Amino acid sequence: MTRIRILWATLLAILVLVNFLVFQKERILSTGSTVLLELAPRDPRSLLQGDYMSLRYRLARDIGRQLDTSITQDGYAVVTLDQNQVAQLQRITTDFPDLSQNEHALLFRVRGSLVKLASDAYFFEEGTGRELSDAKYGELKVNHQGKSVITGLRDSEFKPLDQQLLINKSHEELQK
Repeated sequence: MTRIRILWATLLAILVLVNFLVFQKERILSTGSTVLLELAPRDPRSLLQGDYMSLRYRLARDIGRQLDTSITQDGYAVVTLDQNQVAQLQRITTDFPDLSQNEHALLFRVRGSLVKLASDAYFFEEGTGRELSDAKYGELKVNHQGKSVITGLRDSEFKPLDQQLLINKSHEELQK
């Protein structure tokens, strides 16, 4: 009987934790600021892997040039946004920074000699990868603590690629 209680308590704890993590991400999506990160060149052979796209951010590369990436560490990239909401690196700090009105903090992690910002993978519907290969920017929502969630991809003209996919898909369905 005790084992069953322990099992149910463990399952309940896992369920509560997962729901809490989902709630945190949903809160970032609903209240976060939109920030665009320029995508760094990628190896075209590994661009599309299954139903996700491997992403590398130019900002992560710029941060890595200023740090010893052989050391596991966390920090914040302080960025300003240009007229198109593209992040421009201003400085790096290990503690949460004091921000001026036009600055945003982005949490980063250095793991395995790589600088990680947000997600390094973008998941999409099967069969739509070719349209997303034109991506030049990753669109993130960033909260006031520097945590971020990737919400989409944009092309070189800053147009959301996901919306274009929906338009193309709707047009294809109308023609059937």
